[in-house]
Amino acid sequence: MAGQLGFYEIAVKEATATAQAEEKVKRDLEALYHEMWRYMLAKDIDKLDTMHTDDFVLVHMTGMRQPKEEFLRCIRDRELNYFTEKTEHIFIEVDGSKATLVGQSKVEAAVFGGSRNTWPLQLSFEVRKENGTWKLARAKASTY
Repeated sequence: MAGQLGFYEIAVKEATATAQAEEKVKRDLEALYHEMWRYMLAKDIDKLDTMHTDDFVLVHMTGMRQPKEEFLRCIRDRELNYFTEKTEHIFIEVDGSKATLVGQSKVEAAVFGGSRNTWPLQLSFEVRKENGTWKLARAKASTY
């Protein structure tokens, strides 16, 4: 019958639509990573505040845990002072309204009174969708 799709054609269209939706989510999450760095370099606390969940926690390389408000204060007060960032790799896994995002960047920074250096910084994020918007919920810092 003309105009009717068979089971195979429907399955292919659904698989294609799913793959396209996943790719869009990955592009959105990659953009979130780049935006985060843009705001960290600019010390734009208001924008950083909106892109992190209220219960956000950063776990530093030392194991120190910083809740969102303390993290933002340290950026504002230049205790966490970021100068440049060059993304090298981004890995993303999506599971419904949650995702894991691992970004690897060369970052020039001076933190907690230390000298200005460039580090291979890896940030592993738990990301979740809140009211239709992807937000950074937890981060763990390490080197790579």
